[in-house]
Amino acid sequence: MFVYYFPLLKKIFLQPTFWPRHRKGQNQSSNLSRTLTSWTEFCYLIFSPFLMEEISSDNIHGLILALASSIFIGSSFIIKKKGLMKAGASGTRAGSGGHSYLKQPMWWVGMISMILGEIANFAAYAFAPAILVTPLGALSIIVSAVLAHYFLDERMHIFGVVGCALCLVGSTTIVLHAPHETLISSVKQVWYFATEPGFLVYASIVVVVVGILIYHYEPLYGHTHLVIYVGICSLMGSLTVMCVKAVGIAIKLSFSGHNQFIYFETWFFTLLLLAFCLMQLNYLNKALDTFNTNVVSPVYYVMFTTLTILASIIMFKDWDNQSGAQIATELCGFVTILCGTFLLHKTKDMAMVGSHPQVTTADTNSRQLEL
Repeated sequence: MFVYYFPLLKKIFLQPTFWPRHRKGQNQSSNLSRTLTSWTEFCYLIFSPFLMEEISSDNIHGLILALASSIFIGSSFIIKKKGLMKAGASGTRAGSGGHSYLKQPMWWVGMISMILGEIANFAAYAFAPAILVTPLGALSIIVSAVLAHYFLDERMHIFGVVGCALCLVGSTTIVLHAPHETLISSVKQVWYFATEPGFLVYASIVVVVVGILIYHYEPLYGHTHLVIYVGICSLMGSLTVMCVKAVGIAIKLSFSGHNQFIYFETWFFTLLLLAFCLMQLNYLNKALDTFNTNVVSPVYYVMFTTLTILASIIMFKDWDNQSGAQIATELCGFVTILCGTFLLHKTKDMAMVGSHPQVTTADTNSRQLEL
């Protein structure tokens, strides 16, 4: 390592512009510009060995949008919760069938924040691959947990802090090693990817499995086995994200002057997107209504993210131009995020036990049913 660094460090440090000095008759702005260039070279030298490859501009745009989405969505939960608390203090609670929260401006602010977050998430898929955007959804959990600690007096357990740190480390690992977005010049190119044998086989398997779960297993085990509802949501969610990417790319290209809405493929992807979204929301609501949210959220995140990344790899061939080391690093980052997510959700139960030590028989039976 020293042999690698020493000649380059010597070259940079011995440049006169590395140490800014102002002399008479010398252009100060030009001198400053050369100094900044030298410092930039120094910073790149220090950090370049840790980067497998440069992050593309599209990935940076997708990263910024995904981070904005996590901030908006994470904060929306807290803002809406504050609105619901105010509405419940002056009227019938939402859990008891009341709708007084609709008169609370704070609840609407939270709703607007969530809509902005979903729009940013939608746009992120148009710029960056799903393997980069989807795992970053875990950051909204961190935002929500931190804000709840300060504004809702929901104490964060020390393991919750460790969970946040794991999510951040895993997210950073994926960002630094994510593949570049496939260059697409027309929605017809997306259609070509979607009609290749590999993805057609995956989509057919998803449709068949979802059909079996809905018509055979849901009536028998839907209310006792969490994996039924969450499995349907996750499988359909992987196809939903592929449609989101197709429509997002069509909108991006249309704004750049190449109208994609003259092609039937764009409208076909749009119709599929609406149908998949409605189906996904229906079964997600069933899961949340039947089982504890602290159980549904991490399981759904794991299954949805895993299947979405798998669908993206098959359809857009994200890993074709990556080395085995890069793929292994991305997988390690993903597993790190999963560990952090589970830890965050399990510490919620710890905080609840600490605050409410008395557990009723109904609560015990409910927990046994969920697991």
